[in-house]
Amino acid sequence: MKLSVVIRNKNQDKALGFLLKNLRERYADDIAEIVVIDNLSTDKSEEVTASYKARFESIEKFSYGGSANFAAQKASCDIVVIFSAHSYPVSHDFFKLIKMAFEKNKNLAGVRCLHNSNDYKNYINKLSSKEDPNRAGLIFSGSAFNKKVWEKHPFNEEVATFEDKEWSKRVLEHGYEIDLVPAIFNYEIKRTKQQLFFRFKNDLIGNYQLWHQDVYYKSAFNGLIMGFYRAFKNLISDIYYVWKRFFYVLSFVSNKPKKF
Repeated sequence: MKLSVVIRNKNQDKALGFLLKNLRERYADDIAEIVVIDNLSTDKSEEVTASYKARFESIEKFSYGGSANFAAQKASCDIVVIFSAHSYPVSHDFFKLIKMAFEKNKNLAGVRCLHNSNDYKNYINKLSSKEDPNRAGLIFSGSAFNKKVWEKHPFNEEVATFEDKEWSKRVLEHGYEIDLVPAIFNYEIKRTKQQLFFRFKNDLIGNYQLWHQDVYYKSAFNGLIMGFYRAFKNLISDIYYVWKRFFYVLSFVSNKPKKF
């Protein structure tokens, strides 16, 4: 069973370089191809991709569902593992565990790997994707899907985000299965305020579309009040500990301990 790795990327050449280095040096025998799906990067992403002999494919109009469909189209193997450029596999048997899962269960549409304590607890507690497709369904960084299932059920390009969860719900309803596997990866990103706001907007729409979490004027004003409260509370706490550290340093200077 051959395996394709596809990586969604935009202007993350340094993170992309580390991911590609990791894949080539530790997992070369497990991977048939690496494809970088790039959204018009202006940094050195294309040069970095070429230096690790991966295939570079450009997508102009980015959407979460659209980029996932584009990635699936460009992958040539039946099993497609999808990463974001700012994530990377950690466990030595990462891809072997994915292959084993698909070989064992022919009805498997996808597998979700583990990257935080909640994922690990859900795996140990045997949380079923049918029971909770949000917490045990796919996440499109560190997940794998069956391309033959995708051919029958492409990703939804109309959802603002959560294209992975929407697909999980849909294929589960069609009788397929999704499993958690103990393959460990790391998800490492520091978002700017602008990026966090972009994510907030998409999450708000996605939660309404997929999980039917409605929003009202009252909840909007409650969110505003709580936002100001948390900001003020954090500001006061920060100022308090700035002064506390300052006075401790002064005390330390006056009463330095014995050196050893």
